[in-house]
Amino acid sequence: MDVRDNESAARYELETDQGLAVATYRMKGDVITFIHTEVPPEIRRRGIAARLIAGALEDVRARGLKFRTICPFVTTYVEHHPELRDLLAGGGT
Repeated sequence: MDVRDNESAARYELETDQGLAVATYRMKGDVITFIHTEVPPEIRRRGIAARLIAGALEDVRARGLKFRTICPFVTTYVEHHPELRDLLAGGGT
């Protein structure tokens, strides 16, 4: 499963056999703000959202961007992965 940036829809996507998981965002300059993460109910609690956000943040790093988050899931994910904090815009969530 590969995470892809669907720029025209302003969201990262992860296609699974049972549906599409998405992380919506806003882009302003070189800062991406994660707004909401959504996983189909039938595949929640299987690590899909974590894979989605890991892939999205890998892309953020590869593109030399920074990020902010108003999405509770992304905030919690970064709290558990301190190695990603260098990507935070302004040094905080």
